[in-house]
Amino acid sequence: MLIVGLVLAAAAAAFHVFIFALESLRWTEPETRRIFGVASEADALTTKQLAFNQGFYNLFLALTTLLGVGLVIVGAQTVGVTLVLAGTGMMLAAALVLVLSDRTKARAAAMQGTLPLLAVLATAIGASIA
Repeated sequence: MLIVGLVLAAAAAAFHVFIFALESLRWTEPETRRIFGVASEADALTTKQLAFNQGFYNLFLALTTLLGVGLVIVGAQTVGVTLVLAGTGMMLAAALVLVLSDRTKARAAAMQGTLPLLAVLATAIGASIA
């Protein structure tokens, strides 16, 4: 079960790297604006610095999670599982904040939070029976 948790955590991290790329590198592009519901290029330019910062937040969560996965793989299970749960737990918490702050963002929150939720559950179960 721990392996399942690590795979799910890595997938959640990959998704957050994708979000990083959209927010920090491609924010003003028309496709990205459509994805995030940014009405105009002017609005994208106004919010570009905020999105840039938010993108790095997503990248750091992904890196924390991937470092944890790597540490488990090389045998440092306690530290690795701790980092995996910290990274995916914060991803899940951010998804909850998104949906609780704006119910119209339920789809985005589900996309952002499903893999982390599954990773937290599988990793916690896997670590507890290992």
